[in-house]
Amino acid sequence: MEVYHGSQVVVKKPEIRIGKYNKDFSFGFYCTFYEKQAVRWATRFGEGIVNKYEYKEDNSLNVLSFENMTEEWLDFVVNCRSGKGHDYDIVEGPIADDIIYTYVQDFLDGIISREAFWALAKFKYPTHQICFNTEEALKTLTFKGVVKVHV
Repeated sequence: MEVYHGSQVVVKKPEIRIGKYNKDFSFGFYCTFYEKQAVRWATRFGEGIVNKYEYKEDNSLNVLSFENMTEEWLDFVVNCRSGKGHDYDIVEGPIADDIIYTYVQDFLDGIISREAFWALAKFKYPTHQICFNTEEALKTLTFKGVVKVHV
């Protein structure tokens, strides 16, 4: 199965980087099944690179998968964005993009209710992210090449 990572650079050897901001599924290496989405990630600041990988599932890994935004997904994202870790090697599911994340933060801060979050949280296009959270998870990826992209 092919997955894509949008970036400003070529990433032949993926690695887990700890940033200053907590992300939807904690720290890890983020990819997507949607090439168009990887292009959006890559071109946030102008020209970019879409890195392509072959992803080979490994049933020995601890994987959490959310098919849709659900109550469990919301609670998991809130926990990760709050800095709470987890024990999964790979987590995949919808993205709390900038708009959705604003609603997540409003919910977290008690500004809106859970019901208000769900009323506001409607995607205009399908989203997907798969986060490789451990070194073992990164071993499931094989670099296949890059495509340069622009806005």
